[in-house]
Amino acid sequence: MRRIDWSTLDAAGRREALARPARRSQQDVVDVVRKIFDDVHARGGAAVADWSVKIDGFAPRRIAITPETVAAARDALPPTATRSLRIAAENVRVFHQATRPEDTPFFETTPGVRSRLVWRPIRAAGIYVPGGTAPLFSSLLMQAIPAEVAGVRERVVVTPPGKDGGVHPAMVYAAAEAGLDAIWLIGGAQAIAALTYGVVLDDGEIPACDKLFGPGNAFVAEAKKQAAALPRGPAVDMPAGPSELLVIADRDADPEIAAADLLSQAEHDADAQVILVSESRANIDAILAEVERQLETLPRADIARASLTEGRAIRVRDMAEAVEVANLYAPEHLALQTVDAEALVDRITAAGAVFVGAFAAETLGDYAAGPSHVLPTDGAARTLGGITTASFMTCMSVQSVTEAGARQLAPVAARLARLEGLEAHARAADLRSGG
Repeated sequence: MRRIDWSTLDAAGRREALARPARRSQQDVVDVVRKIFDDVHARGGAAVADWSVKIDGFAPRRIAITPETVAAARDALPPTATRSLRIAAENVRVFHQATRPEDTPFFETTPGVRSRLVWRPIRAAGIYVPGGTAPLFSSLLMQAIPAEVAGVRERVVVTPPGKDGGVHPAMVYAAAEAGLDAIWLIGGAQAIAALTYGVVLDDGEIPACDKLFGPGNAFVAEAKKQAAALPRGPAVDMPAGPSELLVIADRDADPEIAAADLLSQAEHDADAQVILVSESRANIDAILAEVERQLETLPRADIARASLTEGRAIRVRDMAEAVEVANLYAPEHLALQTVDAEALVDRITAAGAVFVGAFAAETLGDYAAGPSHVLPTDGAARTLGGITTASFMTCMSVQSVTEAGARQLAPVAARLARLEGLEAHARAADLRSGG
């Protein structure tokens, strides 16, 4: 990890210190994704199949979630694993049921003029679940369950095939816990293109989806961006690319815990980025030494080491400067490992999820705490939040006006319309004024 003294940097140096890995926006990623999209637009399912074979080595497959497939998945997993999956699914469902938006009552702004907000689920959600080097069944729970709670009728889940072309039994079991009837084994930009255009494949049809969800590598993130830019293209949840974690650790923070948290995100992907911020040079030294010690026994050490080349260890003068760094970076995950962690939360303005105190491991949020772990990356946390039930819904205003209310408000609206030079607007109001 690169060491940086924040107080010695000018504005340009600080921007460079907090830059995301260059690969996330490299032109070759943009060009490959555009080529895939153009091909799928022209050839449909045949192009999706060809790109799947070329990139992943396997044609797309639909895995039906039936009693038989679920029983086989259950038998392939230890009982402790299935029990943990059920607990995690239930926590996710409970949290999202509790935070589901509700229709508001009517509010009367003028006598006889009443308005309210109502919420409706979207029609079809395309849900991308990362895979490849690891079966991230947790991302399935964190998306498909909020969509179910929202009332989405059509949830289309895609995930890359495993190295053997199959699917991990935990993914099947998670799909059953989320109430899905099938999952598709398709990965990468070709999966996003399939969800965008709708395609017919050998195993069935994938419909064009209204909104796309899910984290992924640089190619998936770019594919979502290109999908949203198409005329009448789908909406997308947020930029949700390779994982990010910023840890604020004061001089009293436990180096072993801080190092473990940094590595928990670094092992995700070579494009993941972890940042350590502390006012204590001694604790930075201790944490980085712990990182090296723990790396020696990590199964995914090579991936973590590649990620750590884009890591930063930033020394600040005090906690106020640490908060400044965190808000400028706007991390996907922010861990506050300080004695006054609760007090710092009110000063945080930009983060996807905040983990407060030494016991709040980011890993707990990844799997089982309840809130979705699908969160904005690349600084998008300055303006966007993570997936909630509301992410799978639309909000409409409903306005009800009595004759008396129209008589009172229509003249106001008509005057304002004429002030803007919109005479037809004004006449439509005049017709309601009773004059």
